[in-house]
Amino acid sequence: MSGSDGAVLRTDDRNGVRTLTLNRPRRKNAINRELWTMLHDALEAAGSDRGVRALVLTGAGGAFCSGADISTPDDTHPTYKMRVLTDVALLLHELPIPTIAKVDGVAVGAGWNLALGCDLVVATPESTFSQIFTRRGLSLDLGGSWLLPKLVGLQHAKRLALLAETVDAAQARELNLVTWIRSAETIDAFVDDLADRLVSGPPIALAQTKALLNEGADRTMRDALANEARAQAVNFATVDAPEAYSAFADKREPRFSGRWAIRRAPAQGMSGER
Repeated sequence: MSGSDGAVLRTDDRNGVRTLTLNRPRRKNAINRELWTMLHDALEAAGSDRGVRALVLTGAGGAFCSGADISTPDDTHPTYKMRVLTDVALLLHELPIPTIAKVDGVAVGAGWNLALGCDLVVATPESTFSQIFTRRGLSLDLGGSWLLPKLVGLQHAKRLALLAETVDAAQARELNLVTWIRSAETIDAFVDDLADRLVSGPPIALAQTKALLNEGADRTMRDALANEARAQAVNFATVDAPEAYSAFADKREPRFSGRWAIRRAPAQGMSGER
């Protein structure tokens, strides 16, 4: 996972942006047991590294991901196989930093749901997508049964899942499954700029906002307002809100850090000498 071409998962860092590249191009980046484990560990590491402020997930060799690799014999019990997939989906969904899927080529089955699990999806016109599960005698996994109805509505979710149709990038965009479409020549620069914009944002506020939006669809208005109030209290306890006000007054760009603003008061009766 060091970034060498021989690793099945490449990790690259640039100015607070971590890029994870699925690197099995001969298999169109199908995910085998080794890659599932490495992806799990990489997402866990990104979530605990304060130096990482945004994450880009992509694939090598002109494909995003053709799903779980079913070509390699694996006698692991299905319960344990699914546990790894479940952990990866939850880690990606709950990651406290913004995530971007950069898609070129196929995104199929678990590969497509991996992209949909990201906060934003940028695709090339050549990208194709399919919830291929029923063609394999399987049902949805990696969060697809939760993600699809929320993104496209129940009827279109059933269409995509039951018929296992292949849709192109334009169709996926019409269904709100792709955020932007950019040419193969410009997608790298576009995603770099997008990630830089996210990195420059207030990290605590972005994490709170992401969590509120993820949870809000399943809550009542009363629940959502209570969660918003709690999240805002956390935001006001950082230096970022005052920094934003100062930057506005000074007519400059704010410099967000997410640092805790509250100082601990010294204990009464303590002289400080030991």
